[in-house]
Amino acid sequence: MERSAVHQRRWRILAVLCLSLIVIGMDNLILSLALPRVQQDLGASGGDLQWIVDSYSLAFGGLLLLGGGLGDRFGRKRMLMTGLLLVLGFSAGAAFAGSPGALIAMRTGMGVGGAFVMPATLSIIKDVFPVEEHAKAISAWAGSGAIGVPLGPVLGGLLLEHYWWGSVFLIAVPVVVIALMACAVMVPESRNPRRTRLDLAGVVLSVVGLGTLVYGAIEGPRRGWTDTLTLASLALGVTLCVGFVLWERRSDHPMLSAELFRSPKFAGSAVAMFCVNFCLFGLLFVVTQYFQFIRGHGPLASGLRLLPVLTAIVGAQLGTRLAARIGLRPVAVAGLAVLVASMALMTGADGSSETLALVSLGLFGFTMGLVLPPCADALLAAAPAEQGGAASAVTDATLQVGGSLGIAVIGSVLATTYRDGLPDLDFLPSPATAAVRDSIGGAEAVAQHTGGDAATGLHTVVSDAFVGALADAMWTGAGVALVGVLAVLFLLPGRRGSRTRQSGAAREAATDELVAS
Repeated sequence: MERSAVHQRRWRILAVLCLSLIVIGMDNLILSLALPRVQQDLGASGGDLQWIVDSYSLAFGGLLLLGGGLGDRFGRKRMLMTGLLLVLGFSAGAAFAGSPGALIAMRTGMGVGGAFVMPATLSIIKDVFPVEEHAKAISAWAGSGAIGVPLGPVLGGLLLEHYWWGSVFLIAVPVVVIALMACAVMVPESRNPRRTRLDLAGVVLSVVGLGTLVYGAIEGPRRGWTDTLTLASLALGVTLCVGFVLWERRSDHPMLSAELFRSPKFAGSAVAMFCVNFCLFGLLFVVTQYFQFIRGHGPLASGLRLLPVLTAIVGAQLGTRLAARIGLRPVAVAGLAVLVASMALMTGADGSSETLALVSLGLFGFTMGLVLPPCADALLAAAPAEQGGAASAVTDATLQVGGSLGIAVIGSVLATTYRDGLPDLDFLPSPATAAVRDSIGGAEAVAQHTGGDAATGLHTVVSDAFVGALADAMWTGAGVALVGVLAVLFLLPGRRGSRTRQSGAAREAATDELVAS
């Protein structure tokens, strides 16, 4: 496909990429509301349910760098379409899974597909759009990702009110079919023009390192943060990721340029994105339980209350413009400061009113839009064009690891503080006491089975404990965001660094123009 034709249809290509990203965003969150029915219909245990959710994250997070690197070598369009086909097939399989093991396998396959799709979308943007339009295009990309956050729970809640639990997976099927057809027609193929050898050592270190790190984050809340397996997984994951960086700096055919690991802008942008997704997934983990168990809303009503996150669309437009005018550092610092305020505001949510929760979600969405697009643009700009897939994968891996750790850490604080806040439950049988202390979902199931005044009293007790735990969990998120503010202030260059980057972008654009001619 000629570059002039690609340039003319670049915005339509972006629409296809955004549609693909929305599917991945929905897959991350759509299952949460269906878990009670999955447990009932498939006879899944608590451990089964955890792995039905976590298998996706483990495959997705562990294979991101591999997916990006393969795109650079074998073709980004090819990897995008391969990933979409995997998502299509495994989504259909998940809808009709007949056992917990089968559903876990299908979710793992969906995660593999997502690991190929997500870095391909961002690297194709880098290839299709001229440098001066990267920020604008990435703003639209980030906005479409934000749409998937409330869209998954809303559509999932709507389907669960009328159909069986497997219907939540079939949402992706027609969307993926449309995306595949449009991708085949409109998206150009691109790859690294230098046919270097595949960095096998880098592949192994990145896959095992990220996979082990995500696994440790998953096991932390389940086994305890001082458990031997948890500590060993986290330590091994960090060691292998450090080993990956050291290997890439000395390899003569690296997946990622050694210059990336010496770039303060690269590091500062990664920290900012990590903090945003840490708080995002931690907040969503808590607020969905708050809406359902404290406020008493059903799946659809709870999903609709996530719509304030769509303020990310407004923030994305503003963030890219401000970063171009005043530089990335003040925008990232301001965005993370709003994130601190959002998490702090959420600590005041209680059983009598959900106004603070809705305002907090609105502020959080705005922060996502303000921070993620300019930081993603900075990460991509720091990488050479031929390594766009690997650089995109680093961006996505930063988000994924941040989200996994956010759920793990904030979820652990929530569970621990909730249990500590419960009074003695001697009036309940031992199995019921264990269910109440395990989670507020288990407590609500016990209350429904008990009935009468005892159920009302139990609901009051567990609600008070959960609201107190919610506050501690959100203060934890606010603390992480505050550390992010300080780290970004230290790492990101000021306005002078932004001007240097713009000059580099201009040189890159001129070089591309000479090559094209």
